[in-house]
Amino acid sequence: MKIFLDTANLKEIQELVSWGVVDGVTTNPTLLSREEGDPHELLVQICETVQGPVSAEVVATDTEGMIREGRELASLHPHIVVKIPMTVEGLQATRVLSGEGIRVNMTLIFTPLQALLAAKAGARFLSPFLGRLDDIATPALDMLSDLVTLMENYEFETEILVASVRHPIHVLEAARMGADIVTVPPKVLRQLVKHPLTDIGLEKFLEDWKKVQERLGQPA
Repeated sequence: MKIFLDTANLKEIQELVSWGVVDGVTTNPTLLSREEGDPHELLVQICETVQGPVSAEVVATDTEGMIREGRELASLHPHIVVKIPMTVEGLQATRVLSGEGIRVNMTLIFTPLQALLAAKAGARFLSPFLGRLDDIATPALDMLSDLVTLMENYEFETEILVASVRHPIHVLEAARMGADIVTVPPKVLRQLVKHPLTDIGLEKFLEDWKKVQERLGQPA
C-alpha cells in the first residue's frame, strides 16, 4: 500500500519524505490556506520534494471553471494530480480532463456508488472519506469494504486513495481491505512508527551494550 501525506507544510513534507516511506502528497484549499506564499509555487516545491503524485484541488464549482483550473494546475508540474469534487459538474469535468491525459483525483466520496460513477468518468484516483463518516455515526469501514469489492469486480484503471484518516486503525483496516493508497496527516504517520515496547526494547539493548563496553574498558 502506498502512503501519501495529507498536508501542505513543506517543512514537514521534507522531514517525512526523508524516512523513505512517503509516495505522494494530497492537499486541499484548507491545507494550502494555512501556509505562507503563493500556493502554486508551494505546490511545485512539494512536487520537487516528494517526486510522486501531488493532489491539488480546484475551487470552481461549475464544469467549465473546473476544467480551466484543472488544466492550469496540471501545467504546474508533471506530478500534479487534479482534485475534483464528487458532483455532477465534477463528473463532467473529470471526463474532459481525463480524456486529455490529465490525472484526476475525485474527492469527497462517501458511498461506493459515488466511487463507481467517478471511476466510469475516468478518475485516476478515488478518495473515500472515513473520518467524516465516523463523525456522523456512519460505519466508514463498511463503506470502504463495499467500495473495494465494487472496484475489484471491474477493470477500472483507478486507485483507491483512502482519505480523512484520523488514526492508525483507519490505516490498518484500509491495508487489510487492500486499498491502494492511504493519505495521512503527519501526526498519524508518526503514530505508525511508535510503540512503547519498541522504546523499552531499544533502551534495554543499549543498557546491556553499555555494560559490555564498560567491561572491556571502552568508552560508552
